[in-house]
Amino acid sequence: MDLRQMRYFTVLAEELNFTRAARRLHIAQPALSQQVKALERRLGARLIERGSTGCTLTAVGEVVAQEARGVLARATAAEERIAAAVAGRHGRLNLAYTRSARGGPADALVSAFRERHPEVELRLQTGWTAHNVTLLLAGQLDAAFVRPPLDAPELTCLPLGEEELLLAVPADHPLAATRSRISRRRIATEPVILWPRENGPGMHDLIIRQLWPDHGPRIVREEPDDEQLLLAVAAGHGVAPIPEGRAHALRVPGIRLRRLTAPTPTVGLGLAYDPRVDARALQFLLSLARDR
Repeated sequence: MDLRQMRYFTVLAEELNFTRAARRLHIAQPALSQQVKALERRLGARLIERGSTGCTLTAVGEVVAQEARGVLARATAAEERIAAAVAGRHGRLNLAYTRSARGGPADALVSAFRERHPEVELRLQTGWTAHNVTLLLAGQLDAAFVRPPLDAPELTCLPLGEEELLLAVPADHPLAATRSRISRRRIATEPVILWPRENGPGMHDLIIRQLWPDHGPRIVREEPDDEQLLLAVAAGHGVAPIPEGRAHALRVPGIRLRRLTAPTPTVGLGLAYDPRVDARALQFLLSLARDR
């Protein structure tokens, strides 16, 4: 059935008076009468009985009015869903955290997005930067928090900020007793605990260039994530560089956090995405990130 005819007939069924129904619909009464007759011809049945003061619905008319209300309600809901999707209020955003950056700017941005766009389905996961980049390139993510620099020219990385890189040392280590900043020379031969380079090659190399610029670190152990890394430090196996926010968030006992002399080492946080993707929800996330 024609949606306009159904809407006209539904109003007539509620008013049971052509004059009042035409007034509600903002059309002329003859036009309403013609649309109702056209609907009756299409269905092959009489829908109303006209009287001197109004009209009544036939048995078929009662059924048509009831079904038309349902069809119109579903059509209205569908239009609203489509309009919401066009406006970015519906849809899905596949987003990944990087393990070393939970809390701080990443969580703040996600919270702001949830508040601003509550009707977008937000699917979150957590992975290392290299893993997130792989998923982005495969089209399985819309955006991901990463630690730049990235070796992926197909992607764009929107900077979100920098944080200081600290050195975690065992609580009973001689470096734990000093309150002053530690020089690179003093850690040149220290045993070092790091995570595997393949987890985030850009960040891994950046850390080494900043802390061990001459000969590289003496890596004695690799751990899969920051918590395990700090636990290994607490056990006395070596020292480890760690972003300040992550170190304070984990709060592993048995370690001391120390700062290094200038130039202050830092690591960045970025939001990576494929600029060829034009999803509305992604554009809203990028707009929020640029405004922060």
